[in-house]
Amino acid sequence: MVTENDLEKLRTLQAIIYEKHGLEKNIQEIPKLLGTQEEILNRLKKNFIEKNTDYERFKAEEADLKNKLFETELIREKSEKNMDVVTTQREIEALDKEIKDAMDKELQYRKDIQQRERILSELDIKIKEQTSLIEQQEKELEDRRQKIEAEITDKQKQLDTLRKKESKLTDNLDSEVVFKFERIIKNKMGIGIVAIKGNVCMGCHMILPVQFANEVRIGEEFVFCPYCSRILYFEESADGDEDFFNTEDTGALSDLDDMEEEEDEEYEEEEEIINIDSEE
Repeated sequence: MVTENDLEKLRTLQAIIYEKHGLEKNIQEIPKLLGTQEEILNRLKKNFIEKNTDYERFKAEEADLKNKLFETELIREKSEKNMDVVTTQREIEALDKEIKDAMDKELQYRKDIQQRERILSELDIKIKEQTSLIEQQEKELEDRRQKIEAEITDKQKQLDTLRKKESKLTDNLDSEVVFKFERIIKNKMGIGIVAIKGNVCMGCHMILPVQFANEVRIGEEFVFCPYCSRILYFEESADGDEDFFNTEDTGALSDLDDMEEEEDEEYEEEEEIINIDSEE
């Protein structure tokens, strides 16, 4: 027999389970808050690596250009010295061309070196900025992680307390009922037990069959709504018992047994038609 004490236990249990599920969800969701910050930090580190790679590449190019400039300057200087010893016009023209080509190359190398120096200077500034940002993000992330760990620890303590209360309340309740009840609360926004007034479920507001509603009123065992699955208990309607047996406007929902019988009859008629067609 379902007593008022049992119903009160379920109401108390309902609040505990709902709060417990909320805490469990928070404990699972809290670490995800770090995800955005970690993603930002990872992007900064990736960008930092790319900038360093670019810096090393341009640094190597600068060194190579300086070596080429040095070699070209040596060629030009040698050609200029040779101008003092050559005697023929052809030799003078050849050396003059070598000097001019070398000077053109020197000019281009100096331009390329200046370009690399400018790029390296810009990269150096960006790398320093990235380093500073990474250090800042790492500090913020670590501070946030510590706060989250403390928050999770606190919520875990609350959860343990609720589980102990839940265990005490469910000691004398059927485990299957408790299992269904917990699942209903999770799926029905924290409401797992509702009244039935007249023959209407106050959870889903569906009209229930009179026989079904009568079972709830008698209260021999826990009864679940066939529509919203919540546990039902009887509550006197404002108009008294008259509404309890009122089947007016219930239509096909007035009696679930009638629905099953009609379905069986339709199924038998369909079988007869199939058999007749087969014989023909």
